[in-house]
Amino acid sequence: MSYTVEQIVNTSPVIPVIVVDELSQAAPLAQALFNGGLKVLEITLRTPVALEAMKLMKAAVPEAIVGAGTIVSPEDVTAAVEAGADFLVSPGATDVMIDAVQAANIPMLPGVSTPSEAMHLSSRGFSFLKFFPAEAAGGVAMLKSIGGPLAKLRFCPTGGINLAKAPEYLALPNVVCIGGTWMIPKPLVEAGDWAAIEELAREAASLAR
Repeated sequence: MSYTVEQIVNTSPVIPVIVVDELSQAAPLAQALFNGGLKVLEITLRTPVALEAMKLMKAAVPEAIVGAGTIVSPEDVTAAVEAGADFLVSPGATDVMIDAVQAANIPMLPGVSTPSEAMHLSSRGFSFLKFFPAEAAGGVAMLKSIGGPLAKLRFCPTGGINLAKAPEYLALPNVVCIGGTWMIPKPLVEAGDWAAIEELAREAASLAR
């Protein structure tokens, strides 16, 4: 099944940003997050097993929307598409990467941290953008400031956001969802405490938009 970016960002208030170190973690982690109510999963391409982990997650939870993050090149686009990604996420954007994304006809949240970057991607046809690194790039105040002049754009802020900070972001009219890692702390993943992760996911999924 294919999805639009709008469908993806409106599915859950939080998209977990996942780093998988061991393939054995992939399926139970996906199941725990999904059972907790987080239906969209972003697997970052930061480890050698990331693409295989994404395949395992999609097989374990077919109802989940599973995408690839940390896309930084046309080669990453090709690899993620071939691995079956439902969508892509990048920390920033280059025209050559955007060309590859549009040629592949796959939904993407390209990353921006400035109004100029946002305007450029808007000119390339993107209206949903990742705001990254959110806290370091000005956080809630920055998103409020650009909300007026860039009123048609919607953002998924990611980077430095935790459960305590999440509601202030989600209350902004130009924020559709947020990305975060707080519901998948490494010690719980390494311990295989999937019940605890499911509970953290449930807490994140219950955040109001």
